[in-house]
Amino acid sequence: MINLSQSSKIVLERRYLQKDPENNERIIETPEELFRRVADYVASADKTSAEESSQVFYDMMTSFNFLPNSPTLMNAGSSDKPILAACFVLPIEDDMWSIGMGIVNMMMIQKAGGGTGFSFSRLRPEGDAISSTGGTSSGPISFMQGYDAVTDFVKQGGKRRGANMGILRVDHPDVLKFITCKSEEGTISNFNISVAITDKFMEALHEGETYELINPRNREVVNRIPARTVWDALVEASWNNGEPGVVFIDRINESNPVPELGNIEATNPCGEQPLLPYESCVLGSINLANFVVTQYNGDFEQCINVKGLSTVTSHAVRFLDNVIDVAHYPVDAIKEITQANRKIGLGVMGFADALCKMGIRYDSDLALEAIDFLMSVIEQVASKESTTLAEEWGIPAGLTKHDISMRNATLTTIAPTGTISIIANCSSGIEPLFGLVYRRKNVLDKDELYEVNPVFEKILRERGIYSEDLIKQVDRNGGSLSGIEGIPDDLENIFRISREIPWEWHIKIQARFQRYTDNAVSKTINFPYTAERTDISKAYKRAFDMKCKGLTVYREGSRQEEVLVAGNRSNGRNGQLKTVVRDAPDDCHARRIKIKTEKGNAYAIVSYDEYNNPLEIFMKTHTTFESEQDAEAITRLASLCLRGGIPAIQVIQQLEKANRRGGSLTSVPAQVQKALEKTIGPWVSEDRCPECQSFIRRESGCISCDCGYVNKCG
Repeated sequence: MINLSQSSKIVLERRYLQKDPENNERIIETPEELFRRVADYVASADKTSAEESSQVFYDMMTSFNFLPNSPTLMNAGSSDKPILAACFVLPIEDDMWSIGMGIVNMMMIQKAGGGTGFSFSRLRPEGDAISSTGGTSSGPISFMQGYDAVTDFVKQGGKRRGANMGILRVDHPDVLKFITCKSEEGTISNFNISVAITDKFMEALHEGETYELINPRNREVVNRIPARTVWDALVEASWNNGEPGVVFIDRINESNPVPELGNIEATNPCGEQPLLPYESCVLGSINLANFVVTQYNGDFEQCINVKGLSTVTSHAVRFLDNVIDVAHYPVDAIKEITQANRKIGLGVMGFADALCKMGIRYDSDLALEAIDFLMSVIEQVASKESTTLAEEWGIPAGLTKHDISMRNATLTTIAPTGTISIIANCSSGIEPLFGLVYRRKNVLDKDELYEVNPVFEKILRERGIYSEDLIKQVDRNGGSLSGIEGIPDDLENIFRISREIPWEWHIKIQARFQRYTDNAVSKTINFPYTAERTDISKAYKRAFDMKCKGLTVYREGSRQEEVLVAGNRSNGRNGQLKTVVRDAPDDCHARRIKIKTEKGNAYAIVSYDEYNNPLEIFMKTHTTFESEQDAEAITRLASLCLRGGIPAIQVIQQLEKANRRGGSLTSVPAQVQKALEKTIGPWVSEDRCPECQSFIRRESGCISCDCGYVNKCG
């Protein structure tokens, strides 16, 4: 019997286990049968040792030492023509046939659970001439909107929403329109978007100069504009809602292993897999946490099971290479180039858990040393195994021409591992811990269930300090140990969560992993709501300087997607929504906040409901009678909004607009705003899962919930 967490069971049942074709509610497969199905199918490529390989693959997956990407788990062995890769890039040329075929191919890929990436950079700009009709072009953004609309109609195998990446070069004449095309909430919602930044643009930005905008139809320069103008627009949009991200396209092509086949122009939806037109790539991730045997004591050789890690790395490379042979490809061109280049993307998950097991702080030089050690093992063993496979099965003719002695053009990728990390019950990808305690609602007979990070819980029990009361305190504290009495200093130092990690360290971690990664690294730099635009600008520049291949940022609370507040609203007359204002319970928990201002201290009491949502706020100011009246009026209105189900982030945003003194805390609106900012946790936003009502998270360009809903990641 496989040891599964409650979250693992839920995700497997909702997304992966086979259902009765006549009754989609009836599950006809156990988790053991799922992994046996996948193992047998993938091992069938080893014609002389299929049975032995199947057992190796089965053991590797059921121990959660390694898991492949979601399409492989969903589709391997379940149909005659299973699409098993997660990542595809489809070309779009500047003609209607290519645009139309791109939509058809996208539909076939997304139906099976794959994600698709597109560069719209070859399309002529809006207003450009069309000689065949005498009209003018509607531009790349209009076609991206068309692709987005089609994606709405295709639910991936009945299991996941379609996911796309849209990329436009920074030197395309429509780049400013592209940067702002998602500024309105809900627009082009099935696309992540990124600007392809060139080295030439970054040089112009550094020197304060203009750069050329080039019409892709005829390669003519149509304008020169200041690089700063585009950069400021990019930063503003990213600060506003997290998009666009950036891909450093010249750096990506510097490591293109087969440049004679063309330039890389696009990536998969989360940005970690740059691919040539029609290329696909299968991904899989090793759970690093499973290979930590003891706390770090000065020698990584002693605290890491190097032999076990090496063995799993070898088996994982063979597994992923087999997938290329047994997979179905919806388009002949995809099959041809995928089997010619044989790119695989072996990555990791559970990195933050591994650090905690070793007793190493995420934002530390020792964490960078851990990356060096772990990824050196994976890199070296993966290269050796691919060379062995080349000796056994041969090197594809195309790779021989490019002086590549391995069987695979690329070996390593760092993906976000959305749902597979939930199945493995480990931290996602290389991200820091999102929180130490999760609260799940409506899972077991509508009861509430606390889920505790397994590494954290184990250490608490070993130290003899585990208690339900402590877990509830951590939950009320937004999943953080910061400021909780009775927590040993070393645990507070080690178990830091994402919002407590400075952005500079997020980028250091990403850049260090990139050193050992053939493809790219998917990572989100989470900023607090109070982050400035200059912070976003510095982060993008720092990522470029540290040789990252791209970057995604997200400022907490900057989006307002899917406002679903259970129990706070009901239908009124004529179909209108009627707000239900709750009464505050007599025994709700609260926090006292001190706010230092230029004229003295102000004090606020913020109380919470049973789901850790801010419910009421009371303020004691320090100055005049009029200020006291203002404080009472504003906090009464703010409390009414909170008890009426309006998310705290929206209340903060309105108070911010009312604060006309910039960063000054002398005004009452600013003080109330600051108090709410200090007390909300990283989940207090408008984003809730409609299936389990938990707060959803944003990591590595993905929207995900622990129940598996709305997940666009492997």
